[in-house]
Parts: sequence; C-alpha cells; structure tokens
Amino acid sequence: MTERLFELNGAEPSQLYGPSNTFLKQIGVHFPTLKIVARGHSIKVIGPDDVMDEFEDKLEAILAYVSANKTLDQRAFDNLIQAQDAAKVNHTLLKDEIILHGPNGRIIKAKTVNQYKLIEASVENDLVFAVGPAGTGKTYTAVALAVRALKNREVRRIIMTRPAVEAGENLGFLPGDLKEKLDPYLQPLYDALRDMLPKEKLEYFLENKTIEIAPLAFMRGRTLDDAFVILDESQNTTTSQMKMFLTRMGENARFIITGDASQIDLPKHQKSGLKEALSKLEGLKGIGIVKLDGRDVIRHPLVKQIIKAYEQKD
Repeated sequence: MTERLFELNGAEPSQLYGPSNTFLKQIGVHFPTLKIVARGHSIKVIGPDDVMDEFEDKLEAILAYVSANKTLDQRAFDNLIQAQDAAKVNHTLLKDEIILHGPNGRIIKAKTVNQYKLIEASVENDLVFAVGPAGTGKTYTAVALAVRALKNREVRRIIMTRPAVEAGENLGFLPGDLKEKLDPYLQPLYDALRDMLPKEKLEYFLENKTIEIAPLAFMRGRTLDDAFVILDESQNTTTSQMKMFLTRMGENARFIITGDASQIDLPKHQKSGLKEALSKLEGLKGIGIVKLDGRDVIRHPLVKQIIKAYEQKD
C-alpha cells in the first residue's frame, strides 16, 4: 500500500470532478481498491502500487484534456477512463479533425475516438467496415467522408445504398410508386446529406446523379468507378447480396459498409451477409474494420443506457 498526493495544475476542480462530483464518483467506481480523497486542487490517493500507477496515467490524461479544452463532458470522460492507453486516447481526442464545413458554417468532425479511427481507416483502406450499435455516428461519419471526397474531387460521384428490409415490412403493401415505396428506407441518408450540403447544391447533385441514393437491388450488374460508395444497414444483406455488392468495386472506388449486427431483420433461416463478410475478410490487406460501441453513442444519453441494458440481457 502506498499514498500519493496529486495536484490539479492547470485545471479547475469543478471541471475535473464534474457536476455534483459525478466524475469523481465514477473514478472511485473504476478504481474500487483505491481510497480517493479530494480537497480543492489536491487529491490524496491510498492503495496498491500497480493500481496507483494506472490511476496516475488516467488522471494525467484527463487533466491534459481539461487543460486544453477548459471543459470535460461525459463522452470524453468515458473514453479516457475506460481506455487501456489513456494518453493515446487523449492525443486522439485533442486532434481537431474537421471532416468538412456544412451549410451556415456548420462544423462536421469526429466526436469520439472510434469515429476518428473510421476516418483514419478510410484514408488507409479502399474498403472499410464500420460496425456498431445505433447512435454511434457510423453512417453520418461515412456520409461526411463521402461528401469531403467529392468536394476535393477525389471521386466523381457518391452512391449510397441500403437493402430494402426493415423490421419485416413488405414493400408491396406500401402505397405509391416504386420511389415513394423506397424513399422512407433511404431517408436517413437524405437527412445526413442535408446537414452537409446547401439545399440547392444537393438537389442539383441528386438531379444529375452526382449523388445517387438507391436500394441495394439496383446495384446488380454495375461497375462502380470513380465513386465513394456507402452500403448502410448491411446487417440486412444476405450472403449473396453482400458478395454482389463487394464485387461492384471499380477503379478509383472507395467503399464504406456500415451495420449493426444486433439489429438483423432478415428471416431466421437467412444468414447476415455482414457477419459472414467480417469473418471471411478480416485481416485482408486494403480492408479496414472499425468497431464502434456504447462509448461512441452521440444521441440522447438514454440511448447509451438502453444499448447497455440490451447487451447485458442478450
């Protein structure tokens, strides 16, 4: 057992401890073998040497973040306290990785460590799988990367697609023509684009097919050259659909495949093309796999708790 005294140089105690000492209490839960006593700008800690070293590493990373940002939110705290290498995570969080500027000066950037990993993976690989639960920003980040590539003239077009399988609904029973039947399935992709492009430019790109949003079945038989291609909700592809999509890749093409293996809506007798592709393709050169989790959830705070509850029950 040892005792150490830590000084909060460069950080206000209220920023580190959180509202009503929320973060301080969570630190205590994370280090149950340590006795932590905080008074003003000093923290006295008593406990085993090896645990004390880990505590010091994480405290230094958190202090560095607070000193640089003058604030500490729950998402940043979770990333730092749960990381195996807090200093490396802190370095990533401190990077000002702006993907692009949307309408009215809107800044679109990575908000979590794994979203930043998705950006890096897309730069380093022509084919990337982004897998994780709802609300982790995988589709939104992928769309932002596609728009950036188009603006930088790295590709000539963006193609976004989804399998038309949603919670067992049958397209034949929906009202309207084919476009009206399919648009509700593709709406999240339109929503993301509206955040990133002015209305007039988006309408122009959609009209002249610079940006194409279509169901997965429309990809069959095509070769996708000079394109940034996103397959969303890929957990609802069959094995043959996934293979068909992957083999559409043409010259100067970049693919991002997003999916959530916990929300498969296929009939029980059908295997998910996403799961099979991950098992067959992991480790191949030129293919990146980024796994997002509850720490990356950027929706309402309850979403993170809901995901955790379902994972524990499963």
